[in-house]
Amino acid sequence: MISAVLIIVGIVLVLHGADKLTDGASALASRMGVPQMVIGLTVVALGTSMPEFFVSLLSALKGTPDLAVGNVVGSNIFNTTLTVGLAAALTPIAISRATVRKDIPFSLSAAVALTLLCLDGQVSRTDSACLFAAFVVFMGYTLYMGTKGKNSAHGENRGTTANGTARSLFFIFLGLAELVIGGNLFVSGATDMAHMLNVSEAVIGLTVVAGGTSLPELATTLVAAHKGRSEIAIGNVVGSNVFNLLMIIGVTGMITPLSISGITTVDLSVMLVSAALLWLMSYTKYTVERWEGCLLTAIFIAYMTWLLCNL
Repeated sequence: MISAVLIIVGIVLVLHGADKLTDGASALASRMGVPQMVIGLTVVALGTSMPEFFVSLLSALKGTPDLAVGNVVGSNIFNTTLTVGLAAALTPIAISRATVRKDIPFSLSAAVALTLLCLDGQVSRTDSACLFAAFVVFMGYTLYMGTKGKNSAHGENRGTTANGTARSLFFIFLGLAELVIGGNLFVSGATDMAHMLNVSEAVIGLTVVAGGTSLPELATTLVAAHKGRSEIAIGNVVGSNVFNLLMIIGVTGMITPLSISGITTVDLSVMLVSAALLWLMSYTKYTVERWEGCLLTAIFIAYMTWLLCNL
């Protein structure tokens, strides 16, 4: 019962923290005149990926690396299948040519790279450093292209008062604090429950933890798609996946090498196939149609069913 309470409280804090962090960071980024797609790929993706980051980092530090890696793999599957699936089923998601040709293929390449590094059963510090270096290159290029595409219309809020800036900074720090505390509580509760139920930490990471930490991406993408802001919707998912694969595994693995004994080839294959499907769907008509969203959602349901049947 205590473990369940810790998980619930952790999820609540993580969700609220991610929401406040995203609001504060987006407000500051808007004043800088950054285009919506860049905001989605960077600020929003960073904010919604913070739950995965803190949960994976704390899991690795507490000696449960399977939970850390399972969280990332599960979160990417959750993002690509359920998040995009439900959003596209709600309303077709238009995707820009640049995103189809650059951002989504890079996300797919990152998934392939992590899969190859996992073949020996461990992500070493050297492997993690390479992943993090790729993340720096991607973010640098994205920000560079964002500054080239600045639109002066986005600078309308630059003249905001100091109070507005202070409010945004307060939300950022409040969000980070809630993410740290909530992530710690969630990892403790999920780990204890895994031990009590005799369920592997990898499976817990792929299901409960991944689902809980991916709720910010789901909520953000659904709201953005409903409001017709497709660039933020798809940018959030693609950016979050890149953050998960390169930044989170990169930083966590450099601190402590990550073993992946509980992650199966099925888990990694679903992550790869879903990423490839998203690219193929968007490449055809630069749109993810409703039926394609339903297909992605069906893949998520089938994968979750397979996991539960193999506990």
